[in-house]
Amino acid sequence: MEAEQEPLLGNRTSGSREGDIVETEEHYKSRWRSIRILYLTMFLSSVGFSIVIMSIWPYLQKIDQTADASFLGWVIASFSLGQMVASPMFGLWSNYRPRKEPLIVSIFISVAANCLYAYVHLPASHNKYYMLVARGLVGFGAGNVAVVRSYIAGATSLQERTSSMANTSACQALGFILGPASTDEVQVPQGNIDQVAVVATNILFFVVLFIFALFETIITPLTMDMYGWTQEQAVLYDGIILAALGVEAVIILLGVKLLSKKIGERAILLGGLIVVWVGFFILLPWGNQFPKIQWEDLHNNSIPNTFGEIIIGLWKSPREDHNERPTGCPIEQAWCLYTPVIHLAQFLTSAVLIGIGYPVCNLMSYTLYSKILGPKPQGVYMGWLTASGSGARILGPVFISQVYAHWGPRWAFGLVCGMVVFTIALLGVVYKRLIAFSIRYGRIQE
Repeated sequence: MEAEQEPLLGNRTSGSREGDIVETEEHYKSRWRSIRILYLTMFLSSVGFSIVIMSIWPYLQKIDQTADASFLGWVIASFSLGQMVASPMFGLWSNYRPRKEPLIVSIFISVAANCLYAYVHLPASHNKYYMLVARGLVGFGAGNVAVVRSYIAGATSLQERTSSMANTSACQALGFILGPASTDEVQVPQGNIDQVAVVATNILFFVVLFIFALFETIITPLTMDMYGWTQEQAVLYDGIILAALGVEAVIILLGVKLLSKKIGERAILLGGLIVVWVGFFILLPWGNQFPKIQWEDLHNNSIPNTFGEIIIGLWKSPREDHNERPTGCPIEQAWCLYTPVIHLAQFLTSAVLIGIGYPVCNLMSYTLYSKILGPKPQGVYMGWLTASGSGARILGPVFISQVYAHWGPRWAFGLVCGMVVFTIALLGVVYKRLIAFSIRYGRIQE
């Protein structure tokens, strides 16, 4: 639709204060320098998160032998809990004070928290709880994403207005560095924001983040259980898989940017949810082949009965790593005995589809949310959106770790498929309300 291709704030009428504002070259370069710095900040934050997420489970097992898969969910969720608490606070802070302040404070918190995480193995006991606190503080520092998103949303909207007003008379230059948005410089259109659309978009964003949070949480335990990978193999191979999904996401996002101009964000969001559903449906275990059970290692290490077995055991013992944990599906998980294995090709196909659907849904839900809010200061609203995503990252790991440990992947991924169906139904109900602020109040005809 043509309306979907319009700038976020729509066209301006001649004679209004906004219609007379043109950005100078100096302010344009300054603003985009700030945007690129924030892009780099988010990039480095994502790199750090990706590095840690793959190694949390092996690291947790090494520092505290009492930690199990259920506690892993709480450790991963603590990051998002800290982010959920901090995001509205930083967002509100950035609305009334220069954005530099919350950004600098949050970065210092992140550095200190990561230092604590690096040394959680030193205490004599309760190491898993120190890790829990460290990850929570890292998440608190990551709450600055609300500030980053609100600035980028406002700054890129300004760029769209500038391109549409390039031939109008110059009046007053606007500059965005990292200070708060000045509401007395721009005339904000009257009209209330559609709160139903805001709440619905928050729910959609919650489900999208919930789904990917549980996927990245369970990928390491799942591959270790299904394929008998060691801790080192799981960290390496799963890291390669997530890196490949990252490359895939970059390519997908570049294509989506062009596709959205033709069919609109809502249709792409719907398509992304369908792809995610197919990905998790493929991940359901089928067939009559079962995973390797860890008790086989105990059987292999039984007491030798003959002289030959003793000699062979003595010959092998110097070459074996006795610190290596047994591999396979733990016998403590009863479902390992009757749940079919998820084949590697099946898992990789599912990962590719989820890697396509997740970035599409994430970007489209965020874009729709920004358009629904319009030109008003978005710091608090972006804080709530980030808090919604953080809530998903809290509940997702806890949900998947509990369901997976007690009932296995069939129940876990089957419930996820049901959630995606519910989300698709919700999108269908509110589909016509997910429109830009400027369209709703007649500044652009749909």
